[in-house]
Amino acid sequence: MRDVNLVISEQLSIPMSELRFAYVRSSGPGGQNVNKVNSQVQLAWKVAECQSLPADVLERLQAAQQGRISKAGFLRIHSDEYRDREKNREACLDRLRGMIAEVAKPPKKRRKTRVPKGVVEGRLREKLQRAQVKQTRRRPRLDD
Repeated sequence: MRDVNLVISEQLSIPMSELRFAYVRSSGPGGQNVNKVNSQVQLAWKVAECQSLPADVLERLQAAQQGRISKAGFLRIHSDEYRDREKNREACLDRLRGMIAEVAKPPKKRRKTRVPKGVVEGRLREKLQRAQVKQTRRRPRLDD
């Protein structure tokens, strides 16, 4: 019997009933077997209808994977790396697990920092020196 849930972490999991798998002929490795066996796996998951993941995680996932999500709201992943259907299925699940794990932890908030006083003073000092160098290149004025 297959797993009931796709476990991402201790807190996050997705019911396998939300995932749809399709099996098609692969263009990957396999020799003449490629023409006979449907070993490529295509995984489709309706992200918007997911009830098992927190809303903030789903938002970050949709933002990060917007190129993979269709207008109908399906996240699509396919694998034809292996000759074996089951290995390709696991590869799809691993990719999905990795995508979700990547966005599961919220991004760090940026703390504003000030430019150190010494850096500002150094920049102004260099600017003044540069201005003086350019000043010495000018033609002398007659009224001086």
